[in-house]
Amino acid sequence: MTRVRFAPSPTGMFHVGGARSALFNWAVAEQSGGTFVLRIEDTDAARNRPEWTEGIISALAWIGINGDSPHFEGPYFQSAYEQQHREAAAKLLKDGKAYHCTCTRDDVKARTGSEHQGYDGHCRDRGLTEGAVRFRTPDEGVTVVNDKVRGRVEFPNSAMEDFVIVRGDGSPLFILANVVDDMEMRIDHVIRAEEHLSNTPKQQLLWRALGAEPPVWSHVPVIVNEKRQKLSKRRDKVALESYRDEGYLAEAMVNYLMLLGWGPGDDREIMPWAEMMPLFRLEDVNQAPAFFDEKKLRAFNGEYIRALPREVFIARCEPWLDPSWDRSVFARVAELVQTRVAVLSEVTANVDFLFLDEPVFDQASWDKGMKAGAAGILAGYAERLETVSWDPESLKTALEEVGLAHGLKLGKAQAPVRVAITGRTVGLPLFESIEVLGRERSLDRVRAALTRLPEATS
Repeated sequence: MTRVRFAPSPTGMFHVGGARSALFNWAVAEQSGGTFVLRIEDTDAARNRPEWTEGIISALAWIGINGDSPHFEGPYFQSAYEQQHREAAAKLLKDGKAYHCTCTRDDVKARTGSEHQGYDGHCRDRGLTEGAVRFRTPDEGVTVVNDKVRGRVEFPNSAMEDFVIVRGDGSPLFILANVVDDMEMRIDHVIRAEEHLSNTPKQQLLWRALGAEPPVWSHVPVIVNEKRQKLSKRRDKVALESYRDEGYLAEAMVNYLMLLGWGPGDDREIMPWAEMMPLFRLEDVNQAPAFFDEKKLRAFNGEYIRALPREVFIARCEPWLDPSWDRSVFARVAELVQTRVAVLSEVTANVDFLFLDEPVFDQASWDKGMKAGAAGILAGYAERLETVSWDPESLKTALEEVGLAHGLKLGKAQAPVRVAITGRTVGLPLFESIEVLGRERSLDRVRAALTRLPEATS
């Protein structure tokens, strides 16, 4: 059974690129009956905050990767394996595959005459017993990385300097710790972003120097923005949590992320996890950068929202509904809302007018809806609202008749009424909204808007 690992570092947010890598790992684990191992790379003290670790676990759980599955294991913490890291370094020193070095960067620059040249191997044969520890790389030949996504990748050994695996203070570096952790956890497949490909030949050399066969490597393409720049948390909206908090559905996000660099091989895009997972193959992952298109993600999310059963949609909306709002009123318009929102956070603006004492007018909507002649429409409709049958069709017919009397078609006649009722120029179907709002409140709003119009009081 395949053992894959996902090893994020706590950074205060969970990158959508990390979520995509996690899902690729999860798919491989599930389809092989294997194990997804979560390991937190927590050796950086500045980033070692419990709330950040909890954020990773919470974000993974949101997209369906959690301990409820028999395929999930962890979380483990890299800091708990420091003794094994030190023992591995000691073994490499004992076997002559690593050596102590006291050179500084300035020392190397002074010897080579260049600040860009790599380490020159000065301490290889000095027999030092203190200082940093460097791994001794081969002088000739190539290190071949067989990658399931990128194929055969060759790295000339002459281009690899003897790299540091333990600092001068005795603390192991990530490149050694990562290999030792994978060995300890019996990881046999590493799936990660292509930015780590340059480290892979070094890690492969370490695996073999420590007497173990390296895992199967897979490096997936980077994710870029619309300018084809790598997604950056300083420039782009990359935090998975921000999408969750905005009201994206987990199943839509999972569907979209899985298609960043991979496809099922047909024209389908909207696919539940249960259908995508068995079809996923690392060999089919594209090597080209994957474009994160938020507009397309919104479209995906809208599709998923519309496909929800009504009661499930109502339940999903709960975090965005004010506790004081009457849930039975919301239930009456839920189906109308469901067809009009792309993310759940948009629900509030679509229905708040039903629960407020009076609508909130923004000036742009007022100016657009209350054109010349609006007073006549509002006055005429207020009169009809007093006696009209209270159903959407009758309410619509009444406004059509008022508009006709003023030489306006329904589209023009309903603009001032919509603003008076909802405070906005767009929203839920007008006549269904009036029906739910009720006769008394609807009349109050139309009359209140009428009093605000200069033409009505002049």
